[in-house]
Amino acid sequence: MAKNNIKLWTVGQIDATGVRGPHEVELENISKNKYPLFINLDPNIFEKIIINELGAKFQDLGMDDDWTISIELFPDVMIHITYNYFGDEFGDDIEAEIKFFFSGDRSYWVPGEDTATYIDIVMDFIERLLKDKEPFERDYSKKTELMEKVLTQRSKPFTYLKNEDKDELSEFIGAKIWKTENGWRIKKEFFPQMFAEIIWTENDGLDIIFSGKKLTNMGSYHAELIGIFIINHILRYITINNEDKALPDICHIMFSRMFTKQKGWEHRTR
Repeated sequence: MAKNNIKLWTVGQIDATGVRGPHEVELENISKNKYPLFINLDPNIFEKIIINELGAKFQDLGMDDDWTISIELFPDVMIHITYNYFGDEFGDDIEAEIKFFFSGDRSYWVPGEDTATYIDIVMDFIERLLKDKEPFERDYSKKTELMEKVLTQRSKPFTYLKNEDKDELSEFIGAKIWKTENGWRIKKEFFPQMFAEIIWTENDGLDIIFSGKKLTNMGSYHAELIGIFIINHILRYITINNEDKALPDICHIMFSRMFTKQKGWEHRTR
């Protein structure tokens, strides 16, 4: 718990495995690999990247850190990245540490599989902008095998969306939503001037397109992954609002172990 009474979780708590899990290790490795970026950086450049390019904010969580970045993945799903510089006082050649926390009423719904990967994308994005490097790939119209599989696997649950879900789903994922003649269009700005638009129709199933003035600042593979996270969160909405129905198995796989324990569900993994 932070001093300002914001309830914070770690990825280990959300994974709720009872042992040190792979996502904790993943975030520790990100800390070790990325902390040198933030030693002696230009604070003005850093601030512009965080606010203007990432769409995040600096926030004092009362944790005695040098700085904390807070970024909204979805409404009520906040990720906090804290940085502390302490030099080599411990004699282990590690001069600083980055830690990752989560807050918001729905932050523990999202499994570490999604959030750890999202954090990796965020940290890579910051690093490239600090070093003024371009993404490796920018083929936004071509879908990877992973994306093709996701679109096929996650299409059927969209049949459970109803007209009256439009406003609530819009708030749930933080997106603009249109009900079309035979389906849905869901458009979310995931970073400033970068958009993922999920399109579902009864005849053609699920599709996704990317757009935006600043999209070329994001590698196309990373944009795809964020698109998948958005689709996953839509499935969480569908699942919670249709618990009385025999939903496809993919729906219950979308949640963290902490959430499924709370609900008394059998936990299933991807």
